[in-house]
Amino acid sequence: MKCHATLDFLTTHDFHVIAELGAVIWHQHFISMITREQIDYMLSSRYTPEKLSRYLDAPDRWFRLLRVDGKLSGYCSYALTDKSGEMKLEQLYLLEELRGQGLGGRMMDEVEAAARAKGCNTLMLTVNRHNAGSIAVYEKRGFTVREQVVADIGNGFVMDDYVMEKRLG
Repeated sequence: MKCHATLDFLTTHDFHVIAELGAVIWHQHFISMITREQIDYMLSSRYTPEKLSRYLDAPDRWFRLLRVDGKLSGYCSYALTDKSGEMKLEQLYLLEELRGQGLGGRMMDEVEAAARAKGCNTLMLTVNRHNAGSIAVYEKRGFTVREQVVADIGNGFVMDDYVMEKRLG
């Protein structure tokens, strides 16, 4: 059965549901890679109204909501970087039960199209280096590892990531 999926732009009315959906997805997906304490710490700083409002009417960053049959099911965000011709895929999250249906690919297609439309020839992202499933998906889409970065995010936590990039044709 084919589902109806839409990608909508973030509004202030979505802030609380994004925080709730993020918590569900992060606790499902990242619990085998980082501690519950680190997940909660990262969620508490990432999905605040102050942080989310930076995407509203911004000329350099976007936040899209994936709705499947009207239900919020995932989201992605992307932004221009300080490097000319480069865009960063900041987030791409989808409910576990909907993975494998091409919905993540649809969000990625949207981000790649946005990057090209902004004149970018490189799309980059960071991914937890223990996140083998996501790394495999990104590699299949043409991303390669540019570098490994360990970043102190405060409260005794670090992000141990690969920076990956894809050249856009």
